[in-house]
Amino acid sequence: MKQIQSDFKTARVVAQYRGQYKVARENEEFWAEVAGKITYAATSQLDYPIVGDLVNIIELGYGRAVIEGILPRKNILKRKSAGKDEVQPIAANVDTAFVVQATDRDFNLNRLERYLTIIKAGKINPVIILNKIDLIPKAELEDKIAQLKDRFQNVAVITTSTIDKFGTEKLREAIESGKTYCFVGSSGVGKSSLINNLLGEELLKTKEISTFTKKGKHATTHRELFVLKSGGMVIDNPGMREVGVADAGEAMADVFSDISILARECKFTDCTHNQETGCAVLAALSRGQLSEAQYENYIKLGKEAAHYAMSNLEKRRKDRSFGRMVKTFKKQMNRK
Repeated sequence: MKQIQSDFKTARVVAQYRGQYKVARENEEFWAEVAGKITYAATSQLDYPIVGDLVNIIELGYGRAVIEGILPRKNILKRKSAGKDEVQPIAANVDTAFVVQATDRDFNLNRLERYLTIIKAGKINPVIILNKIDLIPKAELEDKIAQLKDRFQNVAVITTSTIDKFGTEKLREAIESGKTYCFVGSSGVGKSSLINNLLGEELLKTKEISTFTKKGKHATTHRELFVLKSGGMVIDNPGMREVGVADAGEAMADVFSDISILARECKFTDCTHNQETGCAVLAALSRGQLSEAQYENYIKLGKEAAHYAMSNLEKRRKDRSFGRMVKTFKKQMNRK
């Protein structure tokens, strides 16, 4: 295909499919592929463009383009891939992440802590959306809101219903012009329906919960960014069945702030809060000051984060060893 213009232009990745991307700049959109040099240099999925990325492109004409480079990211929302010690990127350059949970079988405080951990690890502001409030009685709703506010004291909570569009205006008011917002949550919690309400039209395909399995169906199959009339930008994501924790050191301390404060009073600075004498966390647990569910989730997420850190360190060591081996081999060949 004949190249029309060789100068780089900056565009934003607005959709990601298998092997292809949709990028936008000003009032134009292009279907784009990555340049061979990006593929050659990539060592993980993080080295490829992600929805929300700003990229340098070369236009090829006929609505096509090549992505020649990725501009430095402000942040990145990512999770550990299920069953692997690899990281899966979700979105880049995000200002706020909306964690959507439904009031029905999806409501789970431990899972919310997982989402908040990966969001905080990405230096992103979290907001909890409790959706489908029309499904439960008012007293039950008030109890769930109380649980959220008790467990996540510093995180804003917005209640919504996509059936009667309750909470849509409050959600729209929370979205500022020029900023990017990412919707995450399990399948079937209503992420796409919420975005449709914000857009004012049914652009996104939606599905209800399966009446047979009671599990969400994957209505969204790819990541895509949409611009609202207000100028705010929202990213829709496929539902996540598992939320693996990767780099979570500082984020864990933030999400589990109550435990972090208690840990300062532990007898030993390297206390693991499992069975040590003088552990302030275990003491609070025995007094009922700390919930057992939150404690167990803290220990579990801590182990996951530690395992990922050790696996990543071992991988880097192997990479360095391989690099040294290659250099040694080259030197030997040069001598010969």
